[in-house]
Amino acid sequence: MMGTTKNSNLSVTLHRQNAHLLRVNSAFASVASLDPGTFKSPLKVNLLVTGANGQLGRSLQKIASRYGESVFFFTDIDTLDICEKQQLTDFVHSNNIGTVLNCAAYTAVDKSEDDRENCMRVNRDAVRNIGEVASTAGIKVIHVSTDYVFDGTATRPYREDDRTNPQSFYGQSKWEGEIALQQVCPDALIIRTSWLYSEYGSNFVKTMLKLGQERTEIKVVSDQTGSPTYAEDLAVAMMEMAESEPFIPPGIYHYANEGVCSWYDFTVKIIDLAGLNCRVYPIQTYEYPTRAIRPAYSVLDKSKIKSTCNLAIPRWEDSLAKCLKCLPERY
Repeated sequence: MMGTTKNSNLSVTLHRQNAHLLRVNSAFASVASLDPGTFKSPLKVNLLVTGANGQLGRSLQKIASRYGESVFFFTDIDTLDICEKQQLTDFVHSNNIGTVLNCAAYTAVDKSEDDRENCMRVNRDAVRNIGEVASTAGIKVIHVSTDYVFDGTATRPYREDDRTNPQSFYGQSKWEGEIALQQVCPDALIIRTSWLYSEYGSNFVKTMLKLGQERTEIKVVSDQTGSPTYAEDLAVAMMEMAESEPFIPPGIYHYANEGVCSWYDFTVKIIDLAGLNCRVYPIQTYEYPTRAIRPAYSVLDKSKIKSTCNLAIPRWEDSLAKCLKCLPERY
């Protein structure tokens, strides 16, 4: 009789536990089915931004005030060397970091062909450090990669799961950084982007503006095709993902402005919007040899990030006009 009572009590207990688990699972299922854009973290989060002096880092500084619930720690090599794992560990713990936005990168594409050790230290080894520290601390990571992981032979926009085949050492280092991060921090978010520019630092747009003022004509390659990306637009996308991260599946995402053009098309638009009296002539890649090979076609398919994160991505022409308005009259 006692045995029967114990079994009955156990049966009731298990039934109640199972009912509770069903309610919890049902709640999680309901949450998972909702648009991730519905969820913005209501809690104050400490965000570490590495590479804060670069184009993307400075763009994040520009928009930081829009995210009042977050506390930003903007760092660069002078304040935090991410190649030193212990230094990174100490910084994350002492500042109670909840999310790392890794904007640091070795981006001198041609120079990297000869400066391979330093390129790998920043683009692969430091990224692995971030992943290991984040995994141990249980914090989020959003890392930025590049279209140069592809060989440029595709005839349609590259999807996230397409075969990678970098043709330059820079592209190789960024690809190895992706692999290293996913190995040690499988929950990380990786955003591949292309043709990044901004009102900050040195970039293609500012170079063409300078040449357009100094010369009556310039020649630009017309057989390399991709999508320009305004750094501020990418910064906004990163913050949208950071705030919605618990509801976004980890892995690789593609982001660039909408639309497709060649470097020649891009330059023509730059010169036109700036109102410069300079003619632009198209040339072939072989007429402008570079140390590193560039992909001939690196258009990124953005379907995944648009559907998963409910992002509206501006066209490149509109974002270019916005960028030019932020520049001083003398470029």
